[in-house]
Order: sequence, then C-alpha cells, then structure tokens
Amino acid sequence: MGSIEVITLTDGGQSAEDIARRVADFLRPARSSLELALYDIRLPDPTGSIVAEQLREAEGRGVTTRLLYNVDTARPSELHPPPRTRPEILAELPIDARPVPGVPDLMHHKYAVRDGEAVWTGSANWTVDSWTRQENVVAIVSDPGIAARFRLNFDELWPYRDVGRSGKVAPEPVEVGGARVTAWFTPGHGEHLSQRIATAVGAARRRVRIASPVITSGPILGTLAELADKGGRDIAGVVDGPQTATVFQQWRDNAHTAWKIPLLAALLGKLPFSAKPSTPWTPELEVHDFMHAKVTIADDVAFVGSFNLSRSGEQNAESVLEIHDPSLAERLASFVDEVRGRYPAAQTPAQSRDITSSTPSATSA
Repeated sequence: MGSIEVITLTDGGQSAEDIARRVADFLRPARSSLELALYDIRLPDPTGSIVAEQLREAEGRGVTTRLLYNVDTARPSELHPPPRTRPEILAELPIDARPVPGVPDLMHHKYAVRDGEAVWTGSANWTVDSWTRQENVVAIVSDPGIAARFRLNFDELWPYRDVGRSGKVAPEPVEVGGARVTAWFTPGHGEHLSQRIATAVGAARRRVRIASPVITSGPILGTLAELADKGGRDIAGVVDGPQTATVFQQWRDNAHTAWKIPLLAALLGKLPFSAKPSTPWTPELEVHDFMHAKVTIADDVAFVGSFNLSRSGEQNAESVLEIHDPSLAERLASFVDEVRGRYPAAQTPAQSRDITSSTPSATSA
C-alpha cells in the first residue's frame, strides 16, 4: 500500500540533530543504492556526523551512493541565496558526487531516493539553518512507483549535469496508502505544473492556503489576483518579506515584467497574506531564516516540494508531489495558518510600512 509521512519545520521549532536523526533513519535501511539530489548540503559536526556515519555504514553494506549538488548561479542572491556546499568535505565521504552548473537555471532539488523504494523530498536543504531557522515541509514517501519516478529524474541529470535536459518524467498518478500521488518535475513540465496549481486554486470552493517565498508565476499570480478581486473565497498564505520586496523592485526596473506589479499588489493587499520579516541576504549573512516552505493547499489536494510559485521555478530543476488526501491537506493548511499567524501582514509598495523591516520578536519566533 505504501505510506506518506510529512514533517513540518518552523523557525526555532526543532533542533538540527532532531532532523539529522530523521535523515539517518531514512538512510539506515538502504541495501543497494542511494541517489541524492541536493541544492545545498552543509552539515558541520556534530549534526553532520550523524548523517555521515550512516553514509559510511551504507558503504560497508555495499550501497552505491550518488550525489548531485548545485554550483554557481546567475540569479540575484536576494531571491536565490547561493548554496555553500563544500566539495572538499564531500570528498571525504564514500559517495560519488557530481556538481551541476546552476547557470542559467538552478539544480534546486532536495530529495533522496533509497533502494528505488522510498523518497525523502520537500523544501528543506540539508543545512543547519534549513532545519532550525526556516519554515519547511518534508515528505517521506515509501512507494516504489513514486521512487522510480524520482530515480528516472536523477538519471536525467547524472550523465549530462544539464538542468535544461531534465524534468521530462511523465506526471502519472500513483496510489499510495489510499492517497493519489503524482510526482512532478521541472523544467520539462514547469509550465504545466504552474497551470495545474493555478487550476486547482481556481477550482477550490472550501479553502486555499499558500506558503511560498515569492509568488511570480503568471498563471498562479493571475488566478489569485482575480479571486482577490471577486472576494468571497477563503484564501490566505505567507511569503518571505524581503524576497517579495526585491521582486517588486525588480519588476519596477524591468518594463517587460512591470505588468505583474498590480497583480501581486492586489493579492497581497486584498487577501490575508503575512510576510516573514526575515534577515535580508548579504554576502556576510550568518543567519538564513527565510520563510522557505513551498506548499499549496486547494481543498483536499496539497502540492509539496522544492518549487517556488515563480517563473524561475518553472525553469529550474524542481520536484513537487501532488497529493490528494483530505487529512493531509487539513494538516498542511493548519501549518500554513500557524506560520502566517506568527508574522505581520504582507505589505505592498503603496503601503507606508517597509516590508523589509524586521523586529527581534518576529525573527526569533
């Protein structure tokens, strides 16, 4: 029958060692293979030793471990904080690691496949900040049908290390523990995925909940703005404050994207969206406390993965699980409400209060 387990992370809500032990529990049963596709992997000791020990024990059992990680990026750091994976540390582990150029588009996956039977995926990078200071959602799916699709995606990237040639795995639904689950991959199905989410949001009658650092995808943005103008729908969510402010600034400076400004302003101004006043990115930044969860709930379906609701997300190498399960959708909607309840209302450029401002109480929540 298979199973789905979801772990929700909040700023300050769990320790890095707690999540490292969860990762270790996922890796421990491996008997033949591990495929890891991780945008950013940076786990200093003692957290790192928990994961590294399992990788070494896996080698002792004859497990073949392959890792893909992102290097370089042409994207603005304020919107896409660059990874800080250290290849020299990876070289000390019993794994075959290959860098994937993040130019022009990112290898933004955050998944692991075990023995072609189970998948660890979601929005969380394998870093201490991701596990302790950011909001994230992790899904662990034990099902060979879903695992096979993630392995196919990994094998698209492994030989060529070319983001643009990946994401072509067909999004076919699989029954997992009574839920209907579809694995989506981009960039091959990027535009299709955005339209799929927009259609689900537009068709929802009971509620829509969204957590995404930014919202810039045309179909999703347009659908939300239209629903905001009509009113009468239970739609709410949370974004990252500084990253959203950067989006507005970039759109003002670019005549080709300025048309999106009133759409984003409409949904943030008319719908109950909050914005986390995270620490704005700088090269010297020590704290990475961004609102990093990427989940959309439309009635009884949840979209969970590494995919920001953005045009860039459509072009990156990303993965998303579309899960039709009423109880899981209810739980994730409550998670979004909990997160948005921690932070102030999102602001638009027309409003007087600076969206990038932060207070100690908000960022330490």
